[in-house]
Amino acid sequence: MARALIDARAGKTPLTAYPGPMPQTMAEAYTIQDRAIALDGRRVGGWKVGRIAPDLVERYGGNRLTGPIFVDEIFGGVALPTMPVYADGFAAAEAEVLLCFGAVGTRDYDIDSVRSCIADVRTGIEIASSPFAEINLHGPAVTASDYGNNKGLILGPPIAGWQDADLIHMPVEMAIDGETVGAATMEGMLDGPFGSALFLINILRARDIAIAPGTWVSAGAITGIHEIRPGQRAEALFDGKIRVGCSIKSY
Repeated sequence: MARALIDARAGKTPLTAYPGPMPQTMAEAYTIQDRAIALDGRRVGGWKVGRIAPDLVERYGGNRLTGPIFVDEIFGGVALPTMPVYADGFAAAEAEVLLCFGAVGTRDYDIDSVRSCIADVRTGIEIASSPFAEINLHGPAVTASDYGNNKGLILGPPIAGWQDADLIHMPVEMAIDGETVGAATMEGMLDGPFGSALFLINILRARDIAIAPGTWVSAGAITGIHEIRPGQRAEALFDGKIRVGCSIKSY
């Protein structure tokens, strides 16, 4: 299944059905994901974190999932990067806060102390895309098995003074082709972006995956998962003044 998923991505081949028995647990999903990362061979530069729907938390044993973001799909320093998606699969853009890890080490963290291993906080957009158009319709294990439905990350401007900023209440808007499609704060994101960082540390330790300094975490969709098509443009607005944008093309 791992080979079929990465071959579909590399070959830009739409998947009309999941390539094998669908994983039923997060452990099965991460087994497929780990194997796919090994077969893929590219270097992981970050991880996306997504929320598991409340009605599925008990079944899957947690409220978040993760997937790798490869170094060659992380874009910074470009005003309006062009991001590829699988036009015949699933594609979406999500406004997210991005955390950059410094030294993590082996110590235990909680929601407060995890801030000490964060070196930078930025605005950004995650591009979610998969050759499997139904990736989000069959539960979080299926989503996690195919790289967590990630296809890239745009690093936007940093959030100045993030250590003291009220990130939870920061207003965020997302627009596609200039039309607002979502607006929210991080109040609805469980325990917020630092909770996503704490989750990531714990899940990667359980999988024996080290977190190198400079690793990014895309902390979760703030305004929603907004489906998008090649030829469209996405722009996120943070705190009414920080803009992050990209255009979309077919992969």
